[in-house]
Amino acid sequence: MREIKVAMIGEGFMGRTHSNAWSQVSKFFKPPARPVMHTSCGRRAEDSKAFASHWGWGRTSTNWADVVKLPEIDLVDVVTPNNTHAEIAMAAIAAGKHVACEKPIAGTLAEARQMVEAARKAQVKTFVWYNYRRCPAIAFAHKLVKDGAVGTIRHVRGFYLQDWADESIPLIWRFQKEGSGSGSHGDLNAHIIDMTRFVTGEEITEVTGAIAETFIKQRKRMTGATAGGIAAGVQGGGETGPVTVDDTVLFLARFSGGAVASFEAARQATGNQNRNGFEINGSKGALKFDFERMNELQFYDATRPRAVQGWTTIMCTHGGDHPYAGNWWPDAHVLGYEHGFVNQAYDILLALAGEEPTVPIPDFEDAYKTQRVLEAALVAAAERRPVPLSEIE
Repeated sequence: MREIKVAMIGEGFMGRTHSNAWSQVSKFFKPPARPVMHTSCGRRAEDSKAFASHWGWGRTSTNWADVVKLPEIDLVDVVTPNNTHAEIAMAAIAAGKHVACEKPIAGTLAEARQMVEAARKAQVKTFVWYNYRRCPAIAFAHKLVKDGAVGTIRHVRGFYLQDWADESIPLIWRFQKEGSGSGSHGDLNAHIIDMTRFVTGEEITEVTGAIAETFIKQRKRMTGATAGGIAAGVQGGGETGPVTVDDTVLFLARFSGGAVASFEAARQATGNQNRNGFEINGSKGALKFDFERMNELQFYDATRPRAVQGWTTIMCTHGGDHPYAGNWWPDAHVLGYEHGFVNQAYDILLALAGEEPTVPIPDFEDAYKTQRVLEAALVAAAERRPVPLSEIE
């Protein structure tokens, strides 16, 4: 078994999830190559050393530009804020490294296009952490659709609803376009666009209507400690600053197979902690998924006699039938959020060894298609008109 030496750039919330994935993957799977957690890179030396010691990274650095050039590094894992993805990934690609990057791959569509072109020219492998594809229930939904279980798809509904971003949260980077690139749209809609593209096997061809809104337009500035992820951090007196991203974006769309769709992302949907999922209605059946019940997939078989038709709840934890489940626990010993990242780490290692991943894994070109839809929705909201994806290149 050869080794894949990994350097991770960024040590916040995603740094924890990725560190856990790289440390656990060889314990639960038998990948063709063993990941070595070589170097983690943060902004402050003292914090980075503590992070590396806790999560098992061999070395630390505060200079990502040097780290991506290290000759021994095989894969650079980018988990920094969205607006820094392009610069780091492009530098890693220029150094001949394979790159795994958090979503969305860039803060702007132009940057995403440059990343795609650079990776294609350098002939390196790229991966994007759309981790929800790696939930056994979603991977199984993909298989059911591919096998024809729902027939011709007519209607798709995607949603990602959270309620953490109330008035108590200060002006963290997620509320500033300069650092995040976008708000709920890029953070949440990106996931459900990818998820529905993956499950249906179809592409979105047009955004036909969109609306974006920022409900809390000013937030308290922070002093001292910074807030990674959604932590409140330290608020600074009564000084406030403007929120420059959306709190919610809703849009309508068309799929290449003729289905119509709706998408909704919100950070202030009271009562929804992390409710993301879909409903897919077809000529032979339908599927429903909600991440707040992530081990379950609901299936409606419309080919059965009408007298016995009804929603069936499938517990997607049976090894041999449900993707990834056989590497974890016995039936109904349920999985959690972190397991999707471990499953993806395994598929990345398979792909680096030239083997097929368990289910398709998005590269930069695939993620660029999702980024085009995000851009089309923003144009549709701003200009109040239908936007064909052919306009967005």
